[in-house]
Amino acid sequence: MDKMVDARGLLCPEPVLLTKKVIDNLGGGVVRVMVDNNAAKENVTRLAENKGWGVEAALEGGEYILTLKK
Repeated sequence: MDKMVDARGLLCPEPVLLTKKVIDNLGGGVVRVMVDNNAAKENVTRLAENKGWGVEAALEGGEYILTLKK
């Protein structure tokens, strides 16, 4: 089952910290992160890639859905 992180409405560094907690505990799999601003999208993407996760981003209705896979 995919893990979800809903970081909409949060400003950095909160989306990054929430995502870091989940991916550190999970170690691998699929995590979907929802953010609603470009800065959070870029920062979460950078964090995930630095930790060896692949990232796909989709824009849906003004919100980003980031799919992290490892």
